Amino acid sequence: MEKNIKILLIEDNPGDAYLIGEQLEEFANFTYKLKNVETLNEALNVLKEQTFDVILLDLGLPDSDGINTFLRIYNKNPLIPIIILTGLNDETIGSYAVKKGAQDYLVKGQIEGRLLQSTIQYSIERKKAEDRIYKLANVVESSNDAIITESLYGIITSWNKGAEKIFGYTAKEMLGRNISIISPPHVHEETKKLSNKIIHGETVRPYETSGLTKDGMIIDISVTLSPVFDISGKLTAISFISRDITESKRIAVKLRESEERYRIVAEQTGQLVYEYDIDNDKIYWVSNIEKITGYTQNELLSKGIEFWIDNVHPEDRKEILNQKMKYCDQDIQLVGDKENFHMEYRLRRKDGDYIHIEENGFCSQIGDDPIKILGVMKDVTEKIETKELLRRIEETRKKEIHHRVKNNLQVISSLLDLQMENFSQRETVQISDVLETFRESQNRVISMALIHEELYENGGNDTLNFSMYLKKLSQSLFQTYKVGNANTTLNLDMEERIFFNMDIAVPLGTIVNELVSNSLKHAFPGKDNGEILIKLYREESEECKNAWDESENKDCENTGFILIVSDNGIGIPESIDIENPDTLGIQLVNALVDQLDGKFELKKTNGTEFTMRFVVT
Repeated sequence: MEKNIKILLIEDNPGDAYLIGEQLEEFANFTYKLKNVETLNEALNVLKEQTFDVILLDLGLPDSDGINTFLRIYNKNPLIPIIILTGLNDETIGSYAVKKGAQDYLVKGQIEGRLLQSTIQYSIERKKAEDRIYKLANVVESSNDAIITESLYGIITSWNKGAEKIFGYTAKEMLGRNISIISPPHVHEETKKLSNKIIHGETVRPYETSGLTKDGMIIDISVTLSPVFDISGKLTAISFISRDITESKRIAVKLRESEERYRIVAEQTGQLVYEYDIDNDKIYWVSNIEKITGYTQNELLSKGIEFWIDNVHPEDRKEILNQKMKYCDQDIQLVGDKENFHMEYRLRRKDGDYIHIEENGFCSQIGDDPIKILGVMKDVTEKIETKELLRRIEETRKKEIHHRVKNNLQVISSLLDLQMENFSQRETVQISDVLETFRESQNRVISMALIHEELYENGGNDTLNFSMYLKKLSQSLFQTYKVGNANTTLNLDMEERIFFNMDIAVPLGTIVNELVSNSLKHAFPGKDNGEILIKLYREESEECKNAWDESENKDCENTGFILIVSDNGIGIPESIDIENPDTLGIQLVNALVDQLDGKFELKKTNGTEFTMRFVVT
């Protein structure tokens, strides 16, 4: 033993513990580390924190006695070999402990150094061998394959759960019977010949044959025969490993029967159905391969998988190779049970152009060995390019939204700067003025927010239904100023569908916001039955009305509009100079009219009437 052996000694007698330590130091032919504890509880706590290679256990401890001492240690640590230390009168208990799982027992007072050393070594090696056998037995019992051992005379000597599942017989029914019971009559001679080959030292490759179940059903099975040798190398038995492949063969037959249907479907849907023979490195195509790749069937028939991979785009090649290694690699090894795969990559056509390929397939197996790959390929270039175009459109749209929001926020910031400048020019500022200023700013923000809401509801286009927007804006303003305007009504006179882009909608909406807000705030003090009217309609010139064709007058490509906002209130005081106003609202209206290259006039008789003309190109 080359490694440092960690030994846990559970012994409460100092003299016995000292003696064991002395004998190990004198006779051990391996390096070791010895730890001594005196009680069962102390041992259990140590075993929770440390690992040991072997345990020397005294059954008589201060807090435990007899076989129960062993059972408590063993049940917590079944993988560590345990050697029992017994008294002269406890050999029966030591022997019983070995039956329950201990590796050996030594009688205190008769322990000699070399015996102690060899007992420790053999216990460790024997425990390892037992673990290996236990794991192997678990593998055999848990396998879905039938794993059977037959003697050289064809008598069944072992039968696992997989064999019971496939053939229907229990182990009790089959042990001692001839292997021929699970073979149909027509394969008896074949089975004998192959068994004789194993007996004479020949190798038998895995093969397919027929099996016979308990209920008389003939099934398709794949079989692997292997020799079983004893410790001296003598052939003693034959291992018979069988897998039920009835269903996979049925599927293979269905695939062959459906080949023509696949070809028709593939050609109609633009797909390529293929079968890759792994052993011969050949790909067989079922569809018009030339239409998609530019290569003819004959050109590709002489090409293997490497030719195909070499034509994959260099940036995609590594992923394709990883997928190939993962599912069916050149060594014909299937990784786990992941038989299906999906890949997307770019493929170079014969003319040098690249197309986008989507590929789905699976590995067809015999036993554990994949023999072919069946798959479907489809040219998805148009779909990928459309997806990329939509992505760029979406990216542009997001940038445009960002730009719009940024511009609107800049407008709001500028308006707030103007309000602040207005306040800074006053000697005193009333709280009511500040609150009113906040409400005005809030209404301006809402007017812009409604524009974005309409744009969203319109599917994110660059234009919005301004008629619908005006209805929502006016309703919002009436809700804001409802106190003191309970009897004020709103009349809208406009076309149902007038569409403006953002460059027109934002300033025009702000103008309406300022004018309607001004009417609601100042036009009806103490007056009942107030009325506000908003009109918006197209203005067509006489030249355009008389023009037979648009080509006769280029100006007809532009559309003129008239916006009227009026009320029957007290009107604007004569002292207010519309051209040079001192209120921010009127200043803002003037600036926005100029921005739209519009013209306006204001009538102050019988209330107030604001009329604006502008042209949309």
